[in-house]
Amino acid sequence: MVRKLKFHEQKLLRRLDLVRWEAAGGSVRELRALRRYRLGRRQDLVLYRALARSVRALARRIRDLGPHSAAFRARCSAALLGKLRALGLLRGPPALSACESLSAAAFCRRRLPCLLVKLRMAQDLRHAVTFVEQGHVRLGPEVVTDPALIVPRAAEDFITWVDASRLRQKVLDYNQERDDFDLAA
Repeated sequence: MVRKLKFHEQKLLRRLDLVRWEAAGGSVRELRALRRYRLGRRQDLVLYRALARSVRALARRIRDLGPHSAAFRARCSAALLGKLRALGLLRGPPALSACESLSAAAFCRRRLPCLLVKLRMAQDLRHAVTFVEQGHVRLGPEVVTDPALIVPRAAEDFITWVDASRLRQKVLDYNQERDDFDLAA
């Protein structure tokens, strides 16, 4: 006779199958994605998967529209592709076939720490996440402390260091660009 599990025990063992642990819902893939993109919360990955799934479903529905609605299909596909292109989720030429292969990794690549690594403002994702959480990075005029921020393509050029950041001062010292006015501030 085995006792009934308490709520917190059920919650801990919800995604674990002790008999067939390899087929327990793709948890190894999830852990690999969480580690690769340094996602702090599993809910972010679940949200990105749901968004990618809805975009793929929408692209399939647009593709499957009948020939009598060609103008509507062209308008909808142009709007969807324009939105995905503006977010930076599509690579290469915009086409509905590219939308059908959209994955959660595309959303993860548009997060602020990944763009910091891409812009060579950080060595790796671990440092980039730390810089963002500590408030060293701003997007336009606003200081960003949430590493889950997805940066659109138009705002990518406005990622800079905060003026009072020690990292900015170190970079300016290294490049010998620090001004005397900055020393007083």
